[in-house]
Amino acid sequence: MGAESGRSKGCVGWLIVLVLAALVVTTAVIAVKKKSSHHSEPGPAPGPPGAVSSKYADALSVALQFFDVQKSGKLVNNKISWRGDSALKDGSQAHVDLSKGMYDAGDHVKFGLPMAFTATVLSWSILEYGDQMAAAKQLDHARDSLKWITDFLVAAHPKDNVLYIQVGDPDIDHKCWERPEDMTEERPLVQVNTSSPGTEVAAETAAALASASLVFNTVDSTYSDLLLQHAQKLFTFADTYRGSYSISIPKVQQFYNSTGYRDELLWAASWLYHATGDQSYLSYVTVENGKGYADWGRPTWFSWDDKRAGTQVLLSRLHVFSSTKTSNAENVDLQMYRRTAEAVMCGLLPDSPTATSSRSDSGLIWIDQWNSLQHPVAASFLAVLYSDYMLTSRTSSFSCNGNSYTPSDLRNFAISQIDYILGDNPMKLSYLVGYGRNYPQQVHHRGASIPADAKTGCDGMKWLTSSEPNPNVAIGALVGGPFKNDSYIDSRNNSMQAEPSTYNSAVLVGLLSGLVTTSSVPLSFT
Repeated sequence: MGAESGRSKGCVGWLIVLVLAALVVTTAVIAVKKKSSHHSEPGPAPGPPGAVSSKYADALSVALQFFDVQKSGKLVNNKISWRGDSALKDGSQAHVDLSKGMYDAGDHVKFGLPMAFTATVLSWSILEYGDQMAAAKQLDHARDSLKWITDFLVAAHPKDNVLYIQVGDPDIDHKCWERPEDMTEERPLVQVNTSSPGTEVAAETAAALASASLVFNTVDSTYSDLLLQHAQKLFTFADTYRGSYSISIPKVQQFYNSTGYRDELLWAASWLYHATGDQSYLSYVTVENGKGYADWGRPTWFSWDDKRAGTQVLLSRLHVFSSTKTSNAENVDLQMYRRTAEAVMCGLLPDSPTATSSRSDSGLIWIDQWNSLQHPVAASFLAVLYSDYMLTSRTSSFSCNGNSYTPSDLRNFAISQIDYILGDNPMKLSYLVGYGRNYPQQVHHRGASIPADAKTGCDGMKWLTSSEPNPNVAIGALVGGPFKNDSYIDSRNNSMQAEPSTYNSAVLVGLLSGLVTTSSVPLSFT
C-alpha cells in the first residue's frame, strides 16, 4: 500500500509538473501573441465625460488664469487683482485697434506668430475636449481667452494682403522693467504685405482663425463666419506671396526666428479643410504638397515654429475615422501622415525600440535648456490626442519596429510628464505657478514682480534684481522648466528657466483637458 501510495503521489507530482509546464508555455505564447498582434481587442470606447480628476481639474483652472494675466487692452470682468487696463492706444497710429491680444511672455511685446499659434492650439483643445472642459467648469473661460486673441487677429488684418504681426519694439521693451499699465514708450507696428511677405505668420493666423471659426460655429455663427472669411483670405495671401518673415523682417530672428513656412502652409490648409470641407484644401495637403512639404517618416517636435507633428496628428484623425470623401490618392497620403504620427508616438514611449534618448535624468522629455517644458508638454498633448483617436475608432494598438503599444501606453506617458510638471520630480516643485504648495516664487515677469502701487517708469530694474518673492502671483504661469539634471534655480533674472509664455500655456490647457476625465473625441468638427 505504501508503494502504491508512493507511485500514486509520483504520478500526481508529474501530472502537476506537466500542467504547470503547459501553463507556462500557454502564458508565454499568449504574451508573444500579445506583443506581436496588432488586432487585439481595444479597451472600451469612451463615452460622455466620466468622473473628473480633481488634480487635473484644479491644474486646468489654474493654468487658464495665465491668459487673464497676459491680457492687453480694456479688461472685462478682470479677475486678476493686480492687473489693469493697458496698451489702449496700440495700433492707433495706423487707425486700427490692436489694444486686445496678449503679451507674449514676461515682457509686453505682442508677437504675432506665437500668439496665433496659441489661438490655434487653444481652439484645437476646445474642439477635441470641450466636453471635458465643461465637466470641469472651464469651457467658458477657455472660449473667452480664445476670443480675446482672435479679436486682435481680425483687427490685425485690415486689408486682404496686410497683416500686423508685431506691436512694440523688443529692444525698447526689453530695456524697460515696468508694469504694462504704466507703459509710456512708443509702440511701433510691424506688418507683412505683398512687398514684405511673411508666409509662416500669415498661414498660422489663418490656421488660428479657421480653427476658431469651428469653436464659435455653434455659439456665434456671425462671428464664426467672420473668422473664416479672414482665414481664407490670409491663406491665399500666405500662399500667393511666399516668403519668410525672418527674411523680410530680419529683426524677428532675434526673438521668434522661423525655420521655414512649408509646415505652416500644411497646418493652415488642414484647418481650412476641417472648417470648410472644401476638397481643394485636402488636395493641397496631400497630392499637391504632402510629399514635398510634410517630411513623411521623419518624427519632429511640435512647437510654435514647427507644425509638422501637429499636422500629422491632425490629419491622422481623417484617416483613423475613415472619411468617405477622400480619393484613393488622398487616402494613400493621409496614411503617410498617420504613419509619421505613429513614428512620433514611438519616439515618445520610453520602452519603444525607437524611443528618443532626449530625456532628463528622471524621464522628462528634454530637448533644450531654454524653455525646456515646451517640448514635453506639446508631445504629451499630441500623445493624449492620438490615444483618444485610437480609442474612439476602436484601434487596439500600433507598432514600433515590431512591438505593439496601446492607447493606454500613450496616456500613461502623458501622465508621467504632467505629473512631473505638477510636482512629482526631484525638486518636489510644481512648475505651474499657483498649483500645489511649492512653486517658483521669482517668475521672470514684469507685472508680477512690481507692486501694483509702485511708480517705476521704465526704470524698475531693482525689481528684476530683487531677491524677494514676486509681490504678485502670476497664477497659471508655466515657467521655462528644469535643466537636464532635473535642477531648477528660482531666480527672476534666470529667464532661461523662470520665464513663462502664453503658447506653452495653450498646449498645457489642451493636455490637462485631455486628462481631466475620460470622453470621446468628436468624429468630426463640423
